[in-house]
Amino acid sequence: MKTFLMYPDRDFDRDRDLPPNEPDLSADLELGVLLEAMADGDDFLHTTARQGLHSGLTIPAEIVYRQHVLDDCLDHRDVVRELYDLAVEAITEERRAIGFTLRDSPESITFRARKQLELYARMFRRLRDIAGAHAASFRSEGFTQFFARLSAELDDAYLAEVDAQVGELEFRHGTLMSAQLGAGNKGTGYILRRHPEQGWRDWMSGLSKRSGYTFTVPERDENGLLALSDLTDRGLNNASNVLAQSVDHIRVFFELLRAELGFYLGCLNLRDRLVGIGAPVCFPDPGHPVLDHTGRLVLSARGLYDASLALSVRDGAVGNDVDADGKQLIMVTGANQGGKSTFLRSVGVAQLMMQAGMFVAAQSYAASASTGLFTHFKREEDATMEMGKLDEELGRMSRITGQLRPGCLLLCNESFASTNEREGSEIARQVVRALTESRIRVIFVTHLYDLAERWYASHDRAALFLRAEREPDGRRTFRVPPGEPLPTSYGQDLYQQVFGSVGA
Repeated sequence: MKTFLMYPDRDFDRDRDLPPNEPDLSADLELGVLLEAMADGDDFLHTTARQGLHSGLTIPAEIVYRQHVLDDCLDHRDVVRELYDLAVEAITEERRAIGFTLRDSPESITFRARKQLELYARMFRRLRDIAGAHAASFRSEGFTQFFARLSAELDDAYLAEVDAQVGELEFRHGTLMSAQLGAGNKGTGYILRRHPEQGWRDWMSGLSKRSGYTFTVPERDENGLLALSDLTDRGLNNASNVLAQSVDHIRVFFELLRAELGFYLGCLNLRDRLVGIGAPVCFPDPGHPVLDHTGRLVLSARGLYDASLALSVRDGAVGNDVDADGKQLIMVTGANQGGKSTFLRSVGVAQLMMQAGMFVAAQSYAASASTGLFTHFKREEDATMEMGKLDEELGRMSRITGQLRPGCLLLCNESFASTNEREGSEIARQVVRALTESRIRVIFVTHLYDLAERWYASHDRAALFLRAEREPDGRRTFRVPPGEPLPTSYGQDLYQQVFGSVGA
């Protein structure tokens, strides 16, 4: 039985490797704050949220599929939590039910499988009851098909058959098997047999009509008992293998149900935290990745803010409006500490959340899905570095470009600022030009005026220039509206904040 709550046609891959650049994404976009909010102190939810956040969905239909499931979760929190708790109970109770055995013999495997099947049969009945009570109120394709499968596959006939099979596995009348004599008169071809069905009168009358040979093992004959146990194991071997596989399949179902619902519960936790501080959220409008010149890039937003920052300051974060449809390059300049890096993170986090099928931190958001998200942020000086900062930046960019492909999104924060203005601008210009010509969207935060001014003067229609806003009195609004690059980042404002006015 399948869950299919994360994808319309396949299971959520809990063991899928995270992107190779996940550590950089986590550090540069400050994803730790986001994941902690989703986990709400639960380690399992943290792991599941981390996997889900890096899903990297690129097909809009799959993104919308998750959005609809999440929307159902918002409307039916109690039912979703009940399903999740049931999956957790099935997994934890199974471990208690099977206990501890000294050896994994066919007999012990069969015993454990029977205990597990008894437990799973009870859980299946509860699942079916939940489906029967609430299925009609769910609207998403994911949940309606999930509940339909529960009702169809866990009907009375199936559950009765499970009960009957579990009852036979108790072997109340002993273990009946057949075998043949092989080479050297050794037993071979052991097959577990079903006891013939008969009433108590048939059984009583059969006592006087029994024929054949019998052998009774004395109570203190340890070797005889071991030999009898070995015979039993041979007869149970095939059956125990089938039972173990069946139990494994059912366990995987409950583990998947727990993981997939756990991701959505993490989304609910995050939404509650954001809405609790008055921050807006919305379901984005996803578009296909643009891999060639035949498509049109989309990126527009209203009230877009950095969710991690909003959760950290707890009094909301300033939102930005963006109209970057058709733009391959977005270059952000302006005042120091004016919100440029925050804006960059807000776009990166929004893309991750959108392509995980989540809501995003904005009043509205529409964007083309990216075939990969990468960051190239400046790094603090590291005494352990074996090369200069510029060499380190170039080496890191080289590794990133080796992974980039058409449709990717690259976020650069003060890249190549570790050298002088002229050299840094020329390096950045060549890198950005090569990337944009390869159909890679770039958002570049920089204070390199030579870079920004010369690109602005080229009147590139595929480029958008934003500038961190500064009031006449030096106050930062933390907004980044469209604006021409300026030859200053107003570092004197920061100097005056720290040391007072120059003439003081």
